[in-house]
Amino acid sequence: MVKTYTGINIQWPISRLILSGQKTVETRTYPIPAKFLNKEMILIETPGKLGRFKSRMCAIIKFTDCFEYDSRESFYEDSSRHRVDPNSPWAYDEAKGKWGWEVEVCRLISPHGAINKRIGIKYTTNLIL
Repeated sequence: MVKTYTGINIQWPISRLILSGQKTVETRTYPIPAKFLNKEMILIETPGKLGRFKSRMCAIIKFTDCFEYDSRESFYEDSSRHRVDPNSPWAYDEAKGKWGWEVEVCRLISPHGAINKRIGIKYTTNLIL
């Protein structure tokens, strides 16, 4: 039976922190769309500026909760879970705010799955495992 998934792009090396269990909260400047909460998705590891590989499927993940940080202070008090420091390109921005998406790694995809289609900016639909 073929199963299709939506993929979410996460840059390397942040993706590695999620896969190793060191990062349990992904942060974005917007809440997760409700249709993706508690649904299995594929983590698409993208190379960003530092990686030397093509985008690839690495794991089945699930976002189990979504919440808004109410201040810079509350954001950095949670840094042990989201692993973002004030000097990061993903640091807290007063104008945009930050949302936390609690992430659970369901299973790794091994070997890394090649993507044979153009990936979306944030999400890629109809991925098949």
